[in-house]
Order: sequence, then C-alpha cells, then structure tokens
Amino acid sequence: QVQLVESGGGLVQAGGSLRLSCVTSGSRFAFDTMGWYRQAPGKERELVAEIRSGGNRNYEDSAKGRFTISRGNARNTVHLQMNSLKPEDTAVYYCGAHGNIGSHKYEYWGQGTQVTVSS
Repeated sequence: QVQLVESGGGLVQAGGSLRLSCVTSGSRFAFDTMGWYRQAPGKERELVAEIRSGGNRNYEDSAKGRFTISRGNARNTVHLQMNSLKPEDTAVYYCGAHGNIGSHKYEYWGQGTQVTVSS
C-alpha cells in the first residue's frame, strides 16, 4: 500500500519560513510527478507547486519567488521550502503524486499538514 507522509507544518509569524517534507513508502516505482497542494477553510484544494521526473517545476502564481520545490535524495521524496510566508498561506498542505503506468493512471495523497501563518 502506497503511503505519503508529510511533515514540517506548524505555526509561524508572517515573514517566516517553513520547510515541508514528504516521504513515501510502499511504492515499487518512481512517481512521474510529485507536488504540494493546499486547502484553506472554505476553499477548494489548489496546486502550490509540482515537480516532474525530468525536473521541470510549476508554481502557483503567489508561490513564485517565495516557495521552492525540490526532490529529496531518496526516491519519491519531495520538499517545499516556504519563505516570506503570509497569513493567506494558511492552509492544510497536502503532498500528492500522480502519473501513468502504461494506460493506468495513478494518484496518491498524504493526510496533510497544517500550516498557520500569524499576522
């Protein structure tokens, strides 16, 4: 059974930094794409940043210049360095992975980690 586990969330003041990490267990293959998504109260889940197996990165507009996504040394690990945090970054952050194996699509999610930015 594939499991994604996030860590690194917490409470931080505006302007501060946090580093989120996501580790995976139970996967027999390298994921095509891993990413970070967030969901604030009353809002839909949205993409924050994702990184593809070839290294291409994609960021949500408000994350550009402040957040950096990177893959870890271990397979299927991913980090999100968040700097210059703002109160509007407050949300539950989820690690996700998706891709294709032949014609089979897969998608996995972690349980989420809370990030709270105080003003």
